[in-house]
Amino acid sequence: MKGLKKIALVAAIAAAPFAANAELQALNDTAMGDVTGQAGVTIELETKVSIGQFKYTDEGSFAVNDIVLGGAGVTADGQLLDTNGNVTNGLLDQLKIDIDVLDDGDAKIHVGTLDGNPIDWGMTIGSMELLAGNTGSDSTTLISNLSGYGNLAQLDIQVDTATDHLNLVAAFDVTDMDFDVEFLGVGIRDLAITGAGANFDYDGDGQTVAGGGPADFGLDLTDPAQAQKYGVLSGFANVNLDIYKGSGLGASTATDVLRIDVNNVYMDVTVGAVEIGGTSIGSLAIDNLAVTDTKLAVYGH
Repeated sequence: MKGLKKIALVAAIAAAPFAANAELQALNDTAMGDVTGQAGVTIELETKVSIGQFKYTDEGSFAVNDIVLGGAGVTADGQLLDTNGNVTNGLLDQLKIDIDVLDDGDAKIHVGTLDGNPIDWGMTIGSMELLAGNTGSDSTTLISNLSGYGNLAQLDIQVDTATDHLNLVAAFDVTDMDFDVEFLGVGIRDLAITGAGANFDYDGDGQTVAGGGPADFGLDLTDPAQAQKYGVLSGFANVNLDIYKGSGLGASTATDVLRIDVNNVYMDVTVGAVEIGGTSIGSLAIDNLAVTDTKLAVYGH
């Protein structure tokens, strides 16, 4: 203890000249704003994630096995090319995440890229299973051999302090996805999800994009930022969700439930081949799929 006291005494003597010439002042809110960084935080990221099993258990269990998430290169087809025509490396990379807390307290997260191109993504899943609980040993494989890749063009998340809503806006595509629905003996091959295309009326004014052009989005293509947004909206599937705590729907008496309001989902879907018993029975196409004014309330029972 005597040694520690001597060290403390020496430190105090050494600091005395600085203390004598410095005036300590409390920081006001404005100064604190300058210190904490008004411009927000940017995170650059590259990653690849593998999960052996994810399991949800009630009485029985639902298990997802052998999950891999990364760049398009984690799939066999996606190893060929990314959006720039380069061989992919299997990493979810070139990510730039901007995080800002605004003056009104809202939090905004924008996921973009370092090179300005859409983010190539890929995922594989070995199987999805239903498992019996303690009373049995039965199991059913729902889906197996899932492999898919594509691009993420937009991901914006905002938490609104006025409404306590989390708003999620995303624009993406699925270039190719294959999987087997084992318990039905059905195989899905070359599933693709894209934007609703030039023949879709995004704003409901009676004119398609071809007829109304960028005015369908209220955009001015002479502004490079708005032109880029137009390309994102028209070229990729679009999703806009609000997530918050609320009440049940209609006559429901449930309170404090997880609410998910689907403001809109716009996309085209194609399936290259539907196989039954290993033989293709044809292809499918869904043109101008629009999901709007859809609400979900999720709670335990």
